[in-house]
Amino acid sequence: QKRPEITPRESIARILSRTISRTQRSRKELTMMLRLTIAAMAAAAASADSKLMIHVPQSMDKPGGYEHREALFGKPPYGNSISQNVIYSDSTLCDADFDTTKGYPEIELDNEFHSWNPPFILMVDRGDCTFVRKVRHAQMAGASGVVIADHKCLCSDEACKKEYGSDDCEGNEPIMADDGSGGGITIPAFLMTRTDADKVKVQLKDNHPVKMEMKWNLPSAEDRVEYELWSVPADPVSREFLVEFKNIAEKFGKKAQLTPRMYIFDGLRTHCQSQDGENYCANLCTNNGRYCATDPDDDLDRGISGADVVTESLRRLCIWDHYGKDDGVGQPWWAYVAEFDKRCTRKNFFTREECIQDVYDHSGIDKEKIDRCMSNSGGLVGDGANTFLEEELGMQRRRGVVVLPTAFVNTAPLRGELTASNVFNAICAGFSESTSPEICSQCSGCNNVTTCLSNGYCEDSTPVIPKSKGSSGGVSHHSFAFTMIVIIAAFSGAGFWYHNKTRQDMRDQVRGILSDYMPLDDPEGAQQTGGAPMAFAQQGGTQSLIG
Repeated sequence: QKRPEITPRESIARILSRTISRTQRSRKELTMMLRLTIAAMAAAAASADSKLMIHVPQSMDKPGGYEHREALFGKPPYGNSISQNVIYSDSTLCDADFDTTKGYPEIELDNEFHSWNPPFILMVDRGDCTFVRKVRHAQMAGASGVVIADHKCLCSDEACKKEYGSDDCEGNEPIMADDGSGGGITIPAFLMTRTDADKVKVQLKDNHPVKMEMKWNLPSAEDRVEYELWSVPADPVSREFLVEFKNIAEKFGKKAQLTPRMYIFDGLRTHCQSQDGENYCANLCTNNGRYCATDPDDDLDRGISGADVVTESLRRLCIWDHYGKDDGVGQPWWAYVAEFDKRCTRKNFFTREECIQDVYDHSGIDKEKIDRCMSNSGGLVGDGANTFLEEELGMQRRRGVVVLPTAFVNTAPLRGELTASNVFNAICAGFSESTSPEICSQCSGCNNVTTCLSNGYCEDSTPVIPKSKGSSGGVSHHSFAFTMIVIIAAFSGAGFWYHNKTRQDMRDQVRGILSDYMPLDDPEGAQQTGGAPMAFAQQGGTQSLIG
């Protein structure tokens, strides 16, 4: 029997059904699936910007540090380090009510705290729950950082398989990804290999101290820091970040060289193009399935499509090439991003030529230049390659970009939650000590950097004072003394008021008692009180009745 012909729409539906249920998953789920697909295809190389070192015992010191993987959540102190003794928990930290009196080295009975005494680095075994859950509970217990001990070997690690057996190995290196709830985590976390982690555990279980250092180095620039921002035009988080960071980028001026990057996914590697050059993924892709993006509104038939997102990405790359590449600041590019976010992000306006032209006019951008750039780079129609989009895919693979938005400062990736303040502080840390611009000493460490840059000073309740060498970063002696004086004065005033009030109450009570027992016909008393029997009790009097 002849096989029934499958229409292009049916073919697309069959392919998409492998990753999307027929009831349509949310945009967040689809985006996460695609990110994990890209992550699984790319090897997670060791973090070049961070180090994990052991200083005690000296026998475990290793030149260059220990192999590790860095979490994609938390807030690493870029340009600094955390050096503390290690506690190994005998709990998996999957439950919030774990026992902080147990662990290794064992707590001495005469320890006044009878629990883990911060600061410390907590080591915990991998497994039973997400990385985010473990680190959150460690943060609640007072840990400064977390080292998760792997319990599996990589199938490519012959030494590990020889020691532990090859029955339970994993083919890909684990990625410590955010499960979507890691926004409140402020401490960093590493994943340590099984072989190395077991050696640390042996020391700790023998009640021997282990001191680790988690260190983050940003390559220093002589006079200008280079940074990259990876985003997606239709992603709400990317849009919010770019609008907030606009003022910061312009304040840095030529001291910080920006390169904006657009995140798309490779249609050839995700099989959106057939061997015959047919586009299997329909309006999710351009160039016959070569360059693709997720559908931002989860509707393949209406609204903004993945191909629309790719088109806007290419447009922004061309705008940067003409209006930002030379000076590294790109004020017209930032103006375009802000104006587009204000006018054209709704699905009815995202691709409308009149809206885009309006944004061009408000940003001072020549439409003909950008259209010509988009066409000359290879365009978006047909099976040809686009030079700008190919460059983005190549850089994406080299950088190992998984989570969006993300940033790189002097080629070092910024991990954890990406906020305007975090990127600002990382850029400031990328300058050498003598070349840091004034805005870094003015606003670095502020809770709200944007407000600080606008006002010219930090409005936080605790003023941020630039650290000098040897500074602990705590409260100054002057501030501490002033605070203590204010507190003492307040308590003294309250005490004085309470003392006077107590004396007055006692006077009133004594007067009441005497009035009850005062003889009504006592002429002497009458004379003393001005003639009225109850006058003593009624008069205010200033003479003390209790001496």
